[in-house]
Amino acid sequence: MGKFILQRLFAALVTIWIATIAVTILIHLVPGDPVRIMYGSFQTTPEELEAIRVRLGLDQPIWTQYLMYLERLVQGDLGRSIVGDQPVLDVLLTRFPATLALTVSSLAIAIVVGMSLGFLAAYKRGTWVDVGAMVLAIVGVSMPHFWLGLLLLFLFALQLQWLPVAGGDWRSLLLPALTLGLANAAVLARLTRSAMIDIFDQDFIRTARAKGLPRSIVLYRHALRSGLVPVVSMLGLQFAYLMGGAIVIENVFAWNGVGRLAIEAVLSRDYPLIQGFILFFATVVALASVVIDIAYAFLDPRIRYS
Repeated sequence: MGKFILQRLFAALVTIWIATIAVTILIHLVPGDPVRIMYGSFQTTPEELEAIRVRLGLDQPIWTQYLMYLERLVQGDLGRSIVGDQPVLDVLLTRFPATLALTVSSLAIAIVVGMSLGFLAAYKRGTWVDVGAMVLAIVGVSMPHFWLGLLLLFLFALQLQWLPVAGGDWRSLLLPALTLGLANAAVLARLTRSAMIDIFDQDFIRTARAKGLPRSIVLYRHALRSGLVPVVSMLGLQFAYLMGGAIVIENVFAWNGVGRLAIEAVLSRDYPLIQGFILFFATVVALASVVIDIAYAFLDPRIRYS
């Protein structure tokens, strides 16, 4: 297990290293002079623009810029934002807890609703319960996040006035979390149903039933644990998807997370902040993938990793 964890951590470090190369090249892919694009809206003279170019190291060869960027990263320096002139890492860390709260809340809703519906549909396979659950899942998969968010906003915030339209407290978190959670619960429901139907037909389940084990033990200790392996894989993908999908929902509900910060950085052409967001996001997703991979070994010891 120790060797496996080290291998996954090494793979995560390689992913983060590739991300550092990508964010270094990003500023050179922008058509035109990046300094003029970033600071063109300010009252700056050509001499000031050249001084900014020297300060950012953009007058150096790209490989030198990359080494300088790595040196700053080792010191925890992601640069300074153009708007506000604040350390990029401090700005990201200030907004990250809001995005993490939204992602975790949405994932919890998706797990509870999606896995419950999927397990129930598989257990009641071929009945109206199965059909109804899968119809709800198809509707959820087909519905865009932003449209579902606007519907929930119109119903619960404007019509019923049960929840606030925007804000930063836990009541303001409910609508965006429900929007992301219900949409992703549909994907989990379909996957859980398929996985559990396959498990129910396995020989070890028939053997457990033939031995006279209680139905609850057969379902939860044997069937559910084995069926969770593909579901956990999807949860890892959904975590990354929710971190990215939260960008749209955070703007719909005015939730001050990292996703909304990224949109603000793009609109203001704050390239140091955009670079920091990409690297920060890649690091979070890579570490989450390591956690998901480690969970495989505990759920199914039969899995062998190369």
